[in-house]
Amino acid sequence: MSHPNAFLAPLGRLELARCVVDAGWSLRRAADRFQVSVPTAARWAARYREFGESGMGDRSSRPASSPGRTPRRRERRIIALRVNRRWGPARIAYLLGMHPSTVHKVLSRYRLARLSWLDRATGRVIRRYEHTRPGDLVHVDIKKLGRIPDGGGHRAVGRAKGWSNRGHGKDRPRQGYAYIHTAIDDHSRLAYSEILPNERQETAAGFWQRANAHFQGHGITVLRVLTDNGSCYRSRVFNDALGPGIKHKYTRPYRPQTNGKVERFNRTMTEEWAYARPYRSDTERTQAFLAWLHHYNHHRGHTALKGQPPASRVTNLRGQYT
Repeated sequence: MSHPNAFLAPLGRLELARCVVDAGWSLRRAADRFQVSVPTAARWAARYREFGESGMGDRSSRPASSPGRTPRRRERRIIALRVNRRWGPARIAYLLGMHPSTVHKVLSRYRLARLSWLDRATGRVIRRYEHTRPGDLVHVDIKKLGRIPDGGGHRAVGRAKGWSNRGHGKDRPRQGYAYIHTAIDDHSRLAYSEILPNERQETAAGFWQRANAHFQGHGITVLRVLTDNGSCYRSRVFNDALGPGIKHKYTRPYRPQTNGKVERFNRTMTEEWAYARPYRSDTERTQAFLAWLHHYNHHRGHTALKGQPPASRVTNLRGQYT
């Protein structure tokens, strides 16, 4: 759409048409004066005669008819598959014998939500939120990871050797699990995390006390904590560790999306640290964790923060580390 005051936009077209229709100029004279072709001058003069000033605006470039458009019956079937089965364009296209780009255009035309915006269980659009200040809400969760045997697991040395390194005899007990306790601020996405030996109530309570002290050290006063319904979080020991000044909230049962920010952190952590490269021992992986956590908080761009790291949203944190 052209600017309303641009040369030969609606205002210039109106002036040209008035010269021809009202002032009696010839089409060639008007075309030379406004530096356009004679057919262009004739077109705007004809529109002015028929529609007046309202005919000087831009018209839609959409064709009067679209004989190649997907039939309405086929469009309704595409929409039904998307809504009822929550399939993507490619899968719908293969079923109906169409091209995926055509299915995508139909879905876009009817403004159907992306699958990434929907809850897979219910099909409802996920309601995303972000608190306005650091400390208004802190998400807490535990991620369980299998320990790596000395010599490396199957990712580092292959399945046969990795199975041998694990060992299951009396002389080589099972490796067990490492429990990664994490607290992440809802507003800034600043994360505090520790690798601990279990998920008992005393361990979770001690972790929260250290996490709270970490946040307080950077000027963040925690008002609410959100956890799942795990037994360690429902214990009296953990609630005593929270203290009277912090409100404890629980997620809905079987709804991990409610605690989505820490769940997404766990996914990022496993992709960029735990499984980012093959480790030869659990000690080697543990030693790499603090460096990765520092990178996450201070250097890694976060998409929800417009490419800035979490430290950029915490006043007392940015600039203290390199």
